[in-house]
Amino acid sequence: MLKIVIVVLVVALIVSLGSGFYFLMMDQGNIKKRRLFNSLAVRVTLAVTLILVIVYGVATGQLGHRNPWDPGPGTASQANEGK
Repeated sequence: MLKIVIVVLVVALIVSLGSGFYFLMMDQGNIKKRRLFNSLAVRVTLAVTLILVIVYGVATGQLGHRNPWDPGPGTASQANEGK
């Protein structure tokens, strides 16, 4: 479930980036139109949310590394005890 939230946030960031580029090209420096700044605010909010979701996932153990070549912290301490 958490990985789906992360993918949705990344896709939303890409969409926000595209909309910001569109507003940059269409407004052409018009000071009265603040769509570019609003797009930037949305993008920053999404990025902060994405970072918080990743930190939450790592802190709760839902996200982590599960590499076959990494023995993990439990087996590394056991290997040192045997020496």
